[in-house]
Amino acid sequence: MPKSSLYKGRGASHSPDNRYSDVQRENIDDGWHQGEQAVKLKTQLFIDNAKKIITYNSSPDVPFDRSINPYKGCEHGCVYCFARPTHAWLDLSPGIDFETKIFHKPNAPELLKKELSHKNYKPAPISLGINTDAYQPAERKLGLTRQCLEILVEHKHPVVIVTKSALIERDIDLLVEAAEQQLLRVVVSVTTLDAKLNKHMEPRTAAPHRRLETIGKLSDAGVPVNVLMAPIIPVLNDSEIENLLTETRKAGARNAGYVMLRLPHELDEIFMDWLSVYEPLKAEHIMNRIRDLRGGKTYDSGFGKRMRGEGVFAELIAKRFKLAKQRLAFPGNQALRCDLFTPPPQNGQLNLL
Repeated sequence: MPKSSLYKGRGASHSPDNRYSDVQRENIDDGWHQGEQAVKLKTQLFIDNAKKIITYNSSPDVPFDRSINPYKGCEHGCVYCFARPTHAWLDLSPGIDFETKIFHKPNAPELLKKELSHKNYKPAPISLGINTDAYQPAERKLGLTRQCLEILVEHKHPVVIVTKSALIERDIDLLVEAAEQQLLRVVVSVTTLDAKLNKHMEPRTAAPHRRLETIGKLSDAGVPVNVLMAPIIPVLNDSEIENLLTETRKAGARNAGYVMLRLPHELDEIFMDWLSVYEPLKAEHIMNRIRDLRGGKTYDSGFGKRMRGEGVFAELIAKRFKLAKQRLAFPGNQALRCDLFTPPPQNGQLNLL
């Protein structure tokens, strides 16, 4: 792909057809686009008239069974994002469409109240923004995440928030209130401390130093914060494990975890194209190492393998991460409380007794 095909300020360098499309096209450099400037695309917002807001899962690979995602698509533009292939369900490209065509759920707060008030609902920690970042740029204008968080705090429901954005600091009043009742945990995702790599790989996220500041501010306010190194990309950022854990621990992180790079569906093509543009000298080495982790393939979706990989290199990463955590003495997490939950009144009616 010619460099003239780059999108200014975006993560994906091209927009492949989704896997359900009747037509599959390929980019070919025919020499006619030499010297053209990068294309600048505006973000478009669309309404998603959702019927439910709480999504349940039974995966043994994740530490939660329910989540809330106010947005589909993510303007942060992380080139490796495992959620990119979900845009194929909207007949859009997991490439540039995923980060420029953002769907929001204006009825999310209303649906959340309705589902929490159901007579059979049993509380357990809800992960907020687990598929796409709940604090992406659209949240500044729409405020859906804050509205959902207000409801969870009002009704004393436990919640875990995962984000790469410093915008979470806006809601520190709610975070502190929830933390004081042992109802909240914040997880800040930090992929690299290299500002240049961050700019190319996660173009619209908070810079690495800014994420460290966010960890510090929340921790100083009494909000329990974890760090998630997601993803670890062999050859590209695995060398940063020890330093990244050291700096996030200094900033106030209480615990740490990681996820190995996942390349489901169209993400395989998107990531390899990105490597050809930004890391051409390392591209083959990176992909070979990824195949070592995935039994010779670029991805294995099997439970127990998809988050960590397998083989000698996966075992080495796990040992390094464990030893670094032990050396840095992360204090760990307290279990979130579910016994304080008070459901919203059903159908807007208060109970007589």
